[in-house]
Formats: sequence, structure tokens, C-alpha cells
Amino acid sequence: MERKPMTEKEKMLNGLLYFPGDPQLDEERTRCKDLCHRYNSLLPSQYDEADKIMREILGRAEGDFYFTAPFYCDYGYNIEIGDNFYSNHNLVILDCAKVKIGKNVMIGPNCGIYAAGHPLDPEIRRTGKESSEPVTIEDDVWIGGGVHILPGITIGKGSVIGAGSVVTHSVPPYTVAVGNPARPIKQIQKTKGQK
Repeated sequence: MERKPMTEKEKMLNGLLYFPGDPQLDEERTRCKDLCHRYNSLLPSQYDEADKIMREILGRAEGDFYFTAPFYCDYGYNIEIGDNFYSNHNLVILDCAKVKIGKNVMIGPNCGIYAAGHPLDPEIRRTGKESSEPVTIEDDVWIGGGVHILPGITIGKGSVIGAGSVVTHSVPPYTVAVGNPARPIKQIQKTKGQK
């Protein structure tokens, strides 16, 4: 039996080079960006409508969460967040691959989480093809303002990323990492009862 070729969306979700101008992906991005525009246009007091729109954008959302507008993402369905999530103004998530965010995560203003990447080879880059790698932010993480998290990164449970950092490598649990590129500078002592 002949195998059916992968769609551009399947390539995207499997970390292969894909063409983002594919009609299906264009349509899905436009839908998501329309929802983000609606969300960002709400009055701050329109909590119920904001919650409804955000639950329509996100792939999975557990419990309580709050995204301070404006918020931007590409597809939405690749974003999963745990309970008690908070982000300040201007969070951008390029969710071409899965972006998993755990419970009790706080994200400062002007941050970016980028699962999207481009080929290093300029000839391939000129074709318009892109790639993607998942990003994972585990439970109890605090990300300071102006942080940028690159594709393929995991930020371990209980960690803190200092303001203005660019995270180019995964961060172990209970670690303070700062700088460009972000480097571990301190281990966080767990209080009694923490796992």
C-alpha cells in the first residue's frame, strides 16, 4: 500500500522542514490571529468574554489563568497551560510546535516563547521553509520581563529566569539563570515538603 505524503501541518508538528504558506496553515493562523485581536480589543473588565476567547485559542487550559493583553500566538492549539498561570503584557508564543507550560507559572512583560526556527543555510531559508521544536516550562517557574526562550528548550521545575535573559539551552530544575545567553548562577534551596 502506497503511503500518503505528509501534509505541511504534519511536517510542522513532527519537527520537519515545512512550508508555512500552506493554505491549511494560513487559514489556521488567520483564525488564531483573529481571536487574539478580539481578545486584545476587550475592555480589561470583560473577564468572562476574555476567558471564553482564550479557551477557544488554547489547546488545553487547566483551572485558572490570566493573560494580560496584548497577547499574540500563531496557532493556539499547540499551547497547553496548567492551573494558576499568569502572564503580563506582550507575551508572544510562536507555537508551531507544542508549548507546554506547567502549574503556578508567572511570566513578566515583553516575553517571547519561540518554538519556530529557520534553516541556517540561506539557500534553504530562501525557499520559505521553517522548522519547529517544542518548548516546555515546568511547574512553579518565574520568568522575568523581557525574556526570550528559543526552540527546543525545557525550563525545569521551580526555576527562575532573570529579566532580559535569552534562553538558548535548557535550564535544570530549581535554578536561577540569567544573561544572554542565560547561564545558571544559583541553585534554589527547596523548602521542606517540596518535591
